[in-house]
Amino acid sequence: MALTFISFGSGSCGNCYYLGTDTDAILIDAGIGIRRLKKNLQEYGVKKSTVRALLITHDHSDHIKAAGLLCEEYNLPVYTTELIHSGMDRNVMMNKKVSESRRVKVEKDTPFRIADFTITAFSLPHDSTENVGYSIQLGDGCRFTIMTDVGDITPNVNQYISQSNYLVLEANYDTDMLRTGRYPEMLKDRICSGTGHLSNMQTAQALAASIHPQLRHVWLCHLSEENNHPELARKTVETHLRSYGIVCGTDLQLDVLRRKVPTGPFFLES
Repeated sequence: MALTFISFGSGSCGNCYYLGTDTDAILIDAGIGIRRLKKNLQEYGVKKSTVRALLITHDHSDHIKAAGLLCEEYNLPVYTTELIHSGMDRNVMMNKKVSESRRVKVEKDTPFRIADFTITAFSLPHDSTENVGYSIQLGDGCRFTIMTDVGDITPNVNQYISQSNYLVLEANYDTDMLRTGRYPEMLKDRICSGTGHLSNMQTAQALAASIHPQLRHVWLCHLSEENNHPELARKTVETHLRSYGIVCGTDLQLDVLRRKVPTGPFFLES
């Protein structure tokens, strides 16, 4: 089955991702405005009837603010851990809360099924109530993994890179831009802590350590507007991988997801 990936927004201004076939699709996070999201889905020809569920990575506003409205408009169950559901209840930035009847609680490291997708949530460090990545397998075919808002390179990060055919991975900031930028020191310390975000070089090092021949495409996500630039993130990763003999464009494809507008669609081989 053909698999399509679209990013509708990736960054502190709002995050939302689409993964689907012609008959079944899932959305991951709902941090962009509901009107914009509905417009994007219509423009890309996504049929409302094919969207089966919304997965949530964590309870920060840029990932959840439209979740309640979206699940009502599209009649969707919302999948995430019990702790993240609780964190969403406490977040005052959500336009509408997710009703109890639509909540599906998932256990980390325990696979569950949505249509033909087999999905596993796994822990990632971040300063939210709880934070998970998702490993998503279509039937017996390709494995797609998303890891956004990652504070550190943990064994889970390395494990899921090594298992993925397609990977969305945070590259939030350039270390020099952050250090010399205008952010207050407290915020700088939060970003580069083990529960903040990944730098371009940390992302490059993680890829170099766990890359494998079956990894076909990597997308860099959640870039900072103040402390990063798409070409800088790309160049940092490309240069580091090349030092290990890995050539982007030949050994794997590398793209950077835009912050405020859609990126894609990308058509993935199953």
